[in-house]
Amino acid sequence: MLSVVLLAAVLVCAVVRPWGWPEAVVAVPAAAVVVGAGAISLPHAAAEAGRLGPVIGFLAAVLVLAQLCADEGLFRACGAWMARSATGRPRRLLVQVFALASVITAVLSLDATVVLLTPVVFATAARLGVRPKPHLYACTHLSNTASLLLPVSNLTNLLAFAAAGISFTRFAALMTLPWLVAIGVEYLVLRRFFAADLDAGAQAPADSAAPDLPLFALLTVAGTLVGFVVTSAIGVNPAWAAFAGAAVLGVRALTRRRTTPAAIVRSAALPFLAFVLALGVVVRAVVDNGLASSLAHLVPHGSTLPALLGVAALAAVLANVINNLPATLVLVPLAAPSGAGAVLAVLLGVNIGPNLTYAGSLATLLWRRIVREHDNDVDLGEFTRLGLLVVPAALTLSVVALWGSLQIVGG
Repeated sequence: MLSVVLLAAVLVCAVVRPWGWPEAVVAVPAAAVVVGAGAISLPHAAAEAGRLGPVIGFLAAVLVLAQLCADEGLFRACGAWMARSATGRPRRLLVQVFALASVITAVLSLDATVVLLTPVVFATAARLGVRPKPHLYACTHLSNTASLLLPVSNLTNLLAFAAAGISFTRFAALMTLPWLVAIGVEYLVLRRFFAADLDAGAQAPADSAAPDLPLFALLTVAGTLVGFVVTSAIGVNPAWAAFAGAAVLGVRALTRRRTTPAAIVRSAALPFLAFVLALGVVVRAVVDNGLASSLAHLVPHGSTLPALLGVAALAAVLANVINNLPATLVLVPLAAPSGAGAVLAVLLGVNIGPNLTYAGSLATLLWRRIVREHDNDVDLGEFTRLGLLVVPAALTLSVVALWGSLQIVGG
């Protein structure tokens, strides 16, 4: 009961963030309490921290890489390109937002889409005089759905990648078709749902010089992706490739005085990383004290299509109840004995499912705060109605696509 109460407190404070507190303010003391009270032994907590350590290091490097790309002007260039090529055509702008958000989420992680691309989409919509709502919803939905492609796209992917026992390239090969299917469903539903907003007019932007495309940043990101593949193939943790990419851009930015060491450290989001580590310890305490045995009876076994559908549905429900990060920590160990297919089905559930509720993922909560900072708000009923149209269809069809990929590529 102590573990459950503390987990609930950690999640509620992460959602509400009273007085603007970082998520770690409650999570770190909660982790200390579960250890001190004996809900989880100190060696077991240390083992959990050791398991999460490389994942957290990877996340820190990717966050720094994304911020340095922003400092190089990558996102400003994307916004200028959208404004020039979507003049008078809101539907064209939606296609461009989908393309950019999908690629940025997959390569630079969902945090880059929420934190860095969403303000650019706001500015672009204002510049063109279009209604921003369809394009903003695309950012939040794709920050979850489009994070299926690569192990680096989402923290949930990093956690599952370690348990799946497959290479970086095999992960991408298995998830490419589900990724495309899920994004396709999202596009069709959003285009229909916001038809009235997309039919409204738009204006031509004022003529201005287009910013130069930051080729160095693009080449560094491309080299980092190649590094992910190479390190995975030779058995080296891909985090080293992420650190290398961040180091290259960091040295360049420091040399040109575009950033400072303090700004680089801030971009690593150390309080959030502490939150993830502490949350892992609290969730492990809950799992060890009854949750694992309770869920073990509900998790389907095997890699047949019905089993994969059941695992994904359970993951989606659990993500909306306790957030997708704890859901991943709980379900991945239970699904792993059934093979990589079951682990990837968990990912489909915890990455697509959160589009149903605000609390489903931390990315959605962060997106909501960014929208409010721009003097906009999101209607809960509208958000839920859209989620009910998107999530069941996208989840079902992407699981079918995963099952097909398993038959072709093999688990």
